[in-house]
Amino acid sequence: MKPTESFISTGRLPAPTEVRRLLDQTHHAVAQLNDGHLSQVYRSLAMADPARFGLAVVGTDGQVHDCGDAAVRFAMMSVAKPFTFALVCAELGPERARAELGVNATGAAFNAVEPVLLAPDGRTNPMVNSGAIAACSRLPGDTVDAQWDHLQSGLSAFAGRRLELDEALYADVAATNVRNQEITEALYRQGALAGDPGDALELYTRQSSLLVSAHDLAVMGATLADGGMNPLTGVRVVPQRLCHHVLAVMATAGLYERTGDWLYDVGLPGKSGIGGGIVTVSPGKGGLGSFSPRLDDAGNSVRGVRAMAVLAEELGLGLFASRPS
Repeated sequence: MKPTESFISTGRLPAPTEVRRLLDQTHHAVAQLNDGHLSQVYRSLAMADPARFGLAVVGTDGQVHDCGDAAVRFAMMSVAKPFTFALVCAELGPERARAELGVNATGAAFNAVEPVLLAPDGRTNPMVNSGAIAACSRLPGDTVDAQWDHLQSGLSAFAGRRLELDEALYADVAATNVRNQEITEALYRQGALAGDPGDALELYTRQSSLLVSAHDLAVMGATLADGGMNPLTGVRVVPQRLCHHVLAVMATAGLYERTGDWLYDVGLPGKSGIGGGIVTVSPGKGGLGSFSPRLDDAGNSVRGVRAMAVLAEELGLGLFASRPS
């Protein structure tokens, strides 16, 4: 039997006063950036306040540090993907999940259809829209409502509070979801869905429309960092060993075609969404959450990416940094 310690990263965050100082300092510096644009994909996102900017750090030891607009709620969008994948892994097991969903980066945009058509059995990876829709089709439950109850409860357990739908955004997304309908149809033709195509798209649309904050994302990231145990509630959300696999796909494709740049600068698994959120995970140490709705051309928060790079370095979090003992 493999030792469980092989999946554990050790270490700790700096002292709370130092974390607070560095968080405030980073927020002040990065807030001066005004590059990027609001998402125009959905009307609700195009109406976001471009000045909003929140940061949060939550340690596996229960440390909580919020700064700026960390409590402001916004659309989860694609940040839901790694957590939904974790729930599906818990149901199928990591090897079956890899075999059915794929785990390799596509190198294409997050909403591209072509990778589905080119890949064997339509497999891409669960961090892009196609793989996430395929993952949703594999959630347990005999009906779409039962599947949604499982998904909403699981995502809420990661956050440590019940997450609710933004009804206006949900209606907006459902009415204009043309590209994701096209992706779902391609997945169905390729035999990549485990259930009804309409149900899979419905679940994906609902998870994207959940409201979260930067604080919530930091708690969710800290839960993955803590081996599937929410460090604030003490609830085990997923088995410890699955976190390795979830963080691996985040590191591979969490920021879409910019994931290589992200790893080069930040050195940690992360996941972005066009709602302006980014979750970042430092295994064994904690989770970071950010919210700023100005996006780059790949759909990643400009301020969020910059803030995560600064905090990863200043807090000593990067997986690829080391020194002789």
